Order: sequence, then structure tokens, then C-alpha cells
Amino acid sequence: MNDDQEALHARIDRTNELLQRMLAEVAKTPSTHAIFVDAGYLYAAAGRLVAGTEDRRAFDLDAEGLIDALIDKARTIFADSRLLRVYWYDGARRRIHTSEQQSIAELPDVKVRLGNLNANNQQKGVDSLIRSDLESLARHRAISDAALLGGDEDLVSAVEAAQGYGARVHLWGIEAPEGRNQAEPLLWEVDSQRTFDLDFFKPYVSRRTGPAYESAHALRPSREDVRFIGAQIAAKWLSSRGRDALLELLPGHPYLPGPVDQDLLVEAEGMLQYSLRGQADLRRALRDGFWQHLQTQY
Repeated sequence: MNDDQEALHARIDRTNELLQRMLAEVAKTPSTHAIFVDAGYLYAAAGRLVAGTEDRRAFDLDAEGLIDALIDKARTIFADSRLLRVYWYDGARRRIHTSEQQSIAELPDVKVRLGNLNANNQQKGVDSLIRSDLESLARHRAISDAALLGGDEDLVSAVEAAQGYGARVHLWGIEAPEGRNQAEPLLWEVDSQRTFDLDFFKPYVSRRTGPAYESAHALRPSREDVRFIGAQIAAKWLSSRGRDALLELLPGHPYLPGPVDQDLLVEAEGMLQYSLRGQADLRRALRDGFWQHLQTQY
């Protein structure tokens, strides 16, 4: 073997060594997923399914509880992956947050992105925001999987853009009382699809028939009061469920499974005689109290 051949073999060996190192680093890098929620589709489809109307003014949506349920569902589906964040896409006049949108934006691991809302209350620019985020995150290898809750055919280009950079896109939908509420071309393009039924959404959507607990003279409880209530409920929960249930719950901290979180909310509202819907800071205080008590018992 002459000097040139030896040099060539040395370069090949060096290249193979670098490739092996790179593959080893890739293997150690955890998969990452993100959840993309088209709020227009969510409100319309969930409102129709649970409350029988698409008019947002006719029902309340517990966005915080629902987001936690979606995060919990994604954790089950993408078991070996970590959450990047939840992207929440909605419309607002002049792109100025409503109080509800501001409460959602304050939630941990949630990014609110706003398109415009025209005179007919139609969203404009939301689909392009979804495409921009999906494509950018996939291009920079920030996510390996995207869960997309939506149904508009205009989202097909967003799916194709993300897939072009190697990300897998999973379409999540909401059960339709009649027919289908997602465009067929969108169903054809995604890597997988699943539909959530009435039982999944029922705890988070309620028709407006007047405040459940509040009166005009109800006083807003302090965060410390709510945190104490959370601890009380945690003590009752632990007493009835036992240590095995606690050990199953702890790995999910700081998130609670959807059913546990909803039971916590309902029981706390009953004890306080005050609605915590849309009260993001009080909801966090409630969970903090619940978790703090459980962790002292571990």
C-alpha cells in the first residue's frame, strides 16, 4: 500500500469515527414534542359537542384544565419524549389579548399566538402562524413530533413543511355529533390521527346558565386560603387512595392527570363556594397546596 492509499484509509477511518460520535450524541438526545392548538377549531368543535353551540358567548371553557389534560395525554402517547411547550393560536381584534387569552398566556409551558379577528369574528392569519412555528421548530430540530389540534384544510401546507424537515405530525380531533369536522386532505397528510370524545371534553366545557357559586357579593379568596384548601383535599385524597397511588402520581409533578385535576377543582369550588374558572393564579395555588402536602408525605 502506497502513501496515498494509506492517507486515504486514514481519512476514511477518521470520518467513520466522527460519524460514530455524532450518532452516539444523537442517540443520547431526548425526543421532544410540542402541542399546537387551533383555538378557533377547539371552541367551535368542543362547544358543538358538549354545549350544542359554536357560540363562545354561550359556554365556558376551562382552558387551563383542558391544556393540562392535553399535556397529560401527550405524555402518555410520547412516552420517551419531553414537552417543549403548548402553542395556543387564537384571534383577537388588533391582536390585543382578551383577559381570557392573557390568563392562558400566563400558564407555564404555554405560548399564545394571536391572529386578527375581523368584523364577523373570523380568525385571520392563524394558519400562517401555525405553519411558521411548525416549520421553524422542525427545521431547527427543536421537535421530533407535533400534536396538532385543528381541522382546517389550510393547515395541510404547515404539515407538509414540518414533515419536510423530518418531524412527524399527529392530528388530534374532536368528535363530531354529525359527519366530520376535519378536512379530508388534512387527514391524508398527517402521520397519525386520533379523536377525543365527549367524555374527554365534558369536564372542561359548560353552558352558561349563571355563575355556579359566585354572587355579586362573593369575596375572592386569597392564594393562601386556596393553597390550604388544596392541602386539605390532598390529605383526603391520600387517605382514600393510599401510598401506591401517590407513587404513581409523583413522577408527573408538576402536572396532575386530567381526572385528578378536575376532581380537585370541583371539590375546591364546593368548599370555597367560589368559582375558580378562569382564575389562573388561584388554580396554581390550589395545585401547589395539593402537591406540597403530598410531597411532605413521601
